[in-house]
Amino acid sequence: QVQLVESGGGLVQAGGSLRLSCAASGRSFSSYVMGWFRQAPGKEREFVAAIRWSTDYALYANSVKGRFTISRDNAKNTVYLQMNSLKSEDTAVYYCAADRSVVVHMTSAFYGDWGQGTQVTVSS
Repeated sequence: QVQLVESGGGLVQAGGSLRLSCAASGRSFSSYVMGWFRQAPGKEREFVAAIRWSTDYALYANSVKGRFTISRDNAKNTVYLQMNSLKSEDTAVYYCAADRSVVVHMTSAFYGDWGQGTQVTVSS
């Protein structure tokens, strides 16, 4: 059974940085794509970034490109989302998700396993 546990959220001022972590357990993730999504109050869940575990290929939403970086640590079975130059519009609950696929999808429906989410609040 796949378990994803996010951490690292919090309150930060605009322009600041945070690093989110997603600890994955329950199986080998070498054939998985790991994604980060976010959901702000009153809005739909949206894609942020994803990485193919085996090749390190990454994909980003246009809204975070150049500011956020997704990475993974094989030894720790952990995926990270480094968020720099944060803006108030980045405020949301951030979710880690896993997709057993070779294709890096931007659509949440492809991801079968989800973490509980971590709150990120950016004050202006």
